[in-house]
Parts: sequence; structure tokens; C-alpha cells
Amino acid sequence: MADTQYILPSDIGVSSLDCREAFRLLLPTERLYAHHLSRAAWYGGLAVLLQTSPEAPYIYALLSRLFRAQDPDQLRQHALAEGLTEEEYQEKLERVILGSKAAEQHPEEVGGLWQTCGELMFSLESRLRHLGLGKEGITTYFSGNCTMEDAKLAQDFLDSQNLSAYNTRLFKEIGQDGKPCYEVRLASVLSTEPILDSEMNSKLKSYEFQGSNFRVTRGDYAPILQKVVEHLEKAKAYAATSYQEQMLAQYIESFTHGSIEAHKKGSRFWIQDKAPIVESYIGFIESYRDPFGSRGEFEGFVAMVNKAMSAKFEWLVASAEQLLKELPWPPAFEKDKFLTPDFTSLDVLTFAGSGIPAGINIPNYDDLRQTEGFKNVSLGNVLAVAYATQREKLTFLEEEDKDLYIRWKGPSFDVQVGLHELLGHGSGKLFVQDEKGAFNFDQETVINPETGEQIQSWYRSGETWDSKFSTIASSYEECRAESVGLYLCLNPQVLEIFGFEGADAEDVVYVNWLNMVRAGLLALEFYTPEASSWRQAHMQARFVILRVLLEAGEGLVTVTPTTGSDGRPDAQVHLDRSKIRTVGKPALERFLRRLQVLKSTGDVAGGRALYEGYAAVTDAPPECFLSLRDTVLLRKEARKLIVQPNTRLEGSEVQLLEYEASAAGLIRSFSERFPEDGPELEEILTRLATADARFWKCPSETPSGQA
Repeated sequence: MADTQYILPSDIGVSSLDCREAFRLLLPTERLYAHHLSRAAWYGGLAVLLQTSPEAPYIYALLSRLFRAQDPDQLRQHALAEGLTEEEYQEKLERVILGSKAAEQHPEEVGGLWQTCGELMFSLESRLRHLGLGKEGITTYFSGNCTMEDAKLAQDFLDSQNLSAYNTRLFKEIGQDGKPCYEVRLASVLSTEPILDSEMNSKLKSYEFQGSNFRVTRGDYAPILQKVVEHLEKAKAYAATSYQEQMLAQYIESFTHGSIEAHKKGSRFWIQDKAPIVESYIGFIESYRDPFGSRGEFEGFVAMVNKAMSAKFEWLVASAEQLLKELPWPPAFEKDKFLTPDFTSLDVLTFAGSGIPAGINIPNYDDLRQTEGFKNVSLGNVLAVAYATQREKLTFLEEEDKDLYIRWKGPSFDVQVGLHELLGHGSGKLFVQDEKGAFNFDQETVINPETGEQIQSWYRSGETWDSKFSTIASSYEECRAESVGLYLCLNPQVLEIFGFEGADAEDVVYVNWLNMVRAGLLALEFYTPEASSWRQAHMQARFVILRVLLEAGEGLVTVTPTTGSDGRPDAQVHLDRSKIRTVGKPALERFLRRLQVLKSTGDVAGGRALYEGYAAVTDAPPECFLSLRDTVLLRKEARKLIVQPNTRLEGSEVQLLEYEASAAGLIRSFSERFPEDGPELEEILTRLATADARFWKCPSETPSGQA
């Protein structure tokens, strides 16, 4: 049973993102702007391969080479002509690759790529199954010999130098004196070139810190970021506002020199660029996949406004200051001033990264969020395809709930995403003491509602939410935002904004809460018992909420093991809709207040005790979650793959290229994404991966060499 979570069915669902109408409505200059931003995002997205695992760049290069020589239909016909059956074509990857036209034309290169990544691709060795540090998993944010202690030391060093971890990787070697030597490598086009660049140049040197040597360098992903910068320069020519021009100029500065401060400046202009027709964001953004929780994965998106849904979100924004007062913490724990953000529903044209979310609240820089604001976006065409469910595939629900769930899941999720992004991530204050010793709260009058005492802890200068709460920061914050969504969806004003009244409004509330309870059970797929760890921030958050609602008692929520009609283990979740307001709301209110107070005060010990306590997965009765996890794995439905369109410049006009919702369509979309520089990108990725391969050659050995 333990290995089934790593096995995907061959009939996995595939959906296409539809943005045809939104793209059709763009003016020619807006299309050119969107095209070049999309190109920048797709090129930058290749850096994710170098942020994931040692073999990932080689897998990409191998598949790129394979499908450049033959499209999926040609490859299939070729394989069948070589004697493979249809079933073997789906399952015997080595035979398909080594018998392909690509292998016939370039046997040494294709064979070499397969030799490098073939075994690792399929390995179920415990350490190689999931992301983690040291013996706990694999990651290329850190060299293979780094441990959690190394990550903590590096974070302390970065804090001491007022450097962000967002665009860094950490490589550890042992110097000739036996001391650890750490390379903090910044992502940038430039490496050692002497440039009049005082902000970053002053940081690029060696340091002695707590008995270890640190060296700050730059130039990570340089040839990839060069292509990003080239297209951002081209996009600048079609910017609709001065804010967009200045934003792009700062992004170019950031990616060229490795400066997060420049990216922050660009983000300031981005926040000020209200209601653009073409919306985008790009950079090292989300830290979910860093085992320590501080380094950002490269991400870039380009999207167009959906005006009908955006009107509802504008109404929600207009009501935000009043709704914030409904949240269950004292006013001193809320921002001094609510900085009215943009909140739009967008149809995605391009989303480059490891996955596509339903909504986004960015930027993630705490200082900007507290003082200058943020933007919220809901990705409408993603919601339309990624979360659709067929009745026969609905697991763990009572039969009488299924039709109601299918009818209201989409509308209720719109409400939840809106509240989650705007009033979840957008709420709450961090108590900070700045570099001059000044506090942003009154030490004499502000009282901790949990203890009845004055505030005892806060964030010092240079400390951030991510750096302080590290490994739990992302999931804790997602849990807080999800809880805000559940809590505020009970407000009739919110439901009216989204067009729901009476019985329909009550059904939306019920399905929203039911969906969260079910999601908490489904989340067990993303828990690894061997390492006692969670592999996905949102899933951990939903399990924690399930635990909170179960703890509320009084029959509000039950999870019962059953036997399915097929005779195999099953389970059923029950939510008593009559007790959502009387039992569920007070329980969520207490929990939310504790989450916010611990976050505001920077109380890491208290936050960890609370959050990790609820996130623990045991076989304690009555739920016996470890045993239920086996049932969840047995009944799991694989997440859909999403096919995205491409844009192509033909003369001075931009064409939208769409693909069918199939595995072949997905492959074609990638093959046609880089039609002219496919071979160059393969060479770049394998060259960069090979240059650092020694850091992961043997997990049990410590790389050594000159610091």
C-alpha cells in the first residue's frame, strides 16, 4: 500500500485552459505585451527543473529530444511498427525511447540521457520519493549533504546580512581545514562581471559566521534568466502604463543582478498598476517546495481580466474593511490601515511553474504587504476545469450529499477563494521592532487575548514570517486563510455579494464546509508516515481544519470507516449542517484567534506546538487516521493535467495556439513552446545540471573541495 501513492494511472484526466474569448478581445499592442511576458514566463519556468531534483533537467531534455524527432502520433506508429503492443507502448518507456527516431539519429546522446535519468525517474527508494533535506528526501535547493541544521544556520547568516533566501540555493562543502564552507548562490544573469552595481557587489564576498565559512556568489540559472530578461525588455515596448514600464525595468534589474530589493521595487509598481487588461507577475515567488520554507520557486503568469466575476470581487473589496471587523481577534492585531487591493478574476493565458493555483495573493514580501498592500487574483478558467468532479468519482460522501455537492461546489469555491485570498492572506498584523528600535504597536496597551498579558515577543529587524516560522510558515498561513474563508462565508453580506440568498445561500455554506471536511480526509494522500511529514502545504492545512472541527464534538463532523460496494475499505464523512453555526463557528473562532495571535507576536514555539499538534497523523481512535490513509490511497483520483495554449508571433501579429485535452495535446504544447531553440535549451539545462551534479552524487558522502 505504501507505494501506491507514487503510481499514476495511464488514463489520468487531461483538461485544456480556455482563454480564447479573453484573448480575442485584446488590442494588438496588448497581445504583443502578453506574448513577450508569456515567453519570459515559459523560459523562466525551466529553472524549476533545476530547483527540484538532480534528474529533472535530464528528463526534460530527453523528452524534448524525443518529441522533436517525432510527434506523439508518429512515435506511437513507429513503436507499433517496431513490434510493441498498445499496452507496451504505454508502459515500456525504455523500449519506446531507445527504439525511437531520436535514438536512431543520435544514439549516444539519447542513450546517455536515459542512462542518467532512467533509473532515478522510476526509483521508489525512500529518500528519492519526495522532497526533503538530507536523508529525509531530495531537493536541489540544497546540496545533498545539507541538513535542517545547515538550513537554519544559513537562514541566520542571511538574516545577519539582510539578504533574502527567495532567489538562492545553498551548497555545502568541507574545506581543507575541516570546516564547513557554504556557498549561497543568487539567481542572476551576471556572475563575476565587474559592474557598477554597488548594492549587490558589496554582498558578493566571503564571510566568517558562527565558526563556518560562507561565500555569497551569483549567476545561478544565468543563461535561462538571460532569455527571461530579453523578453521582458521586448514587453516593455508595449507596456500600457508607466507603472508597467517601471515594474519591468526593476524585474530586469533583479534578474540581471540577483537583487531581491529590485524585485520588491518592481512589486511596488505592480501593486500600483490597478486593473490592467493584461495582468502578470514573475519571479522567485512561492516557498512551498523548499523543505525549509524560505526559497522561492520560479513562477510567471500572464492572464486577461474576466469582467463579470471581477465585478463581484470589486464589491467584496469595497466591503472588506467592514468584514475585517468580523474576524475574531482584537483590532490591535489587524493592520493599522486596510490598503485597498486590486481583486480581479482572470483567464490564464500562461502559468509557468510546478502547478497552477486557483487563486493568488501576492507579493509575498511581508514589509510590502504590511505597508503598501497586495493584489488578489482568482483564476477563473483554472477553476472551471481543475476542480470539476464527476458523480461516479466522488469519494467519501454520503449518497444524499452528492448531487448537492456537484451543483454547488463551483459556486462555493468561488466564495472560498475570494475570502481566502482577500481577507485571509490580506488580514492580520505582524508586530515588528525596526532597526532603530521603534515598535509598530503600543507595548503598554496591547494585550495578548490568549494570555491576558502584554506582548512578550515580536519580529526583529530583518526577520520575516517565512524566515521565523520556516518549515511550517506556508502551511500555517494557508490554514489561516482557509479558516477565514470558512468563517466569513457564514456572513449573509458575503453571500449576497456573490448572488446567493435564502436556501441557495445555505446550500453554498454547507457545501463549502463539506468540501473542506472532505478535503481534510483526502489530504492524507500527501502525508508520509515514514518521515512523519507532510508534502503539500494546502493539504496539511485542510487536515488541520478537519481536526479542529472533529475536536469541536457534538456530532458536528464524523469520519467513519466503511466497506464499499466493491467489498474494499471505504470511508464516509458526515457534516451536520444544523450545527455549523452553533458548534462549528465557535470552534473556528477560537482556533483562528490563536493562529493570528501567535503569528502577530512571532511566537514560533507556541505556533509550532499548536499547528504541529493538530497536524499529527496517528492511529488513535475513533478516526484512526493512519489506517484511513490507506483507504484514501486506495480510493484516490489522480489530479488532472492541464494543457495550456501558446502564443506565436507571425510578422507583427500574435496568434493563439490551442491544443486538444489529451496527453498528445499536452506534449505538443510543450514541443511547440520552444520551436526554434529546443536544442539550445536542452544543452543549457543539461550543462547547468552537470556542473552541479557532484553535490548529489552520493547522499552518504560529503562533497569536499575548495571553498
